[in-house]
Amino acid sequence: MASIFSKIIRGEIPSYKIAENDEFFAFLDINPLVKGHTLVIPKKEIDYIFDIDDEQLARLNIFAKNVAKAIEQTIKCKRVGILVIGTEVPHAHIHLIPFKDEDEMNIKRPKLNLSNEEFINIAEQIKKHIIYK
Repeated sequence: MASIFSKIIRGEIPSYKIAENDEFFAFLDINPLVKGHTLVIPKKEIDYIFDIDDEQLARLNIFAKNVAKAIEQTIKCKRVGILVIGTEVPHAHIHLIPFKDEDEMNIKRPKLNLSNEEFINIAEQIKKHIIYK
């Protein structure tokens, strides 16, 4: 059975896409900890991030780095943190979370409730800073 992320990649479920290439897809988390909270996933459905082969894992991290740099240019933050938990969806994924204070990285904290317009605006602003290599 396809994961919710595979359905997002195929366009069966809408998302606020930030970037994609042949292997990876980045989109805004719909239950964000902060504005700009983004998920980066491989298009190939793999449950556990450390089951990804070494070369693809390296490329995933480079793709995530490019997305993180675009987030930094869009969202006022101290840094973009990276969080890998991977138990809520059986599809490997990386959380990119722009933060001013480390408490904003706590996955158990209350989530923001953003409007569709806010999500669209954030996604569009981040996309402007994506550099495809």
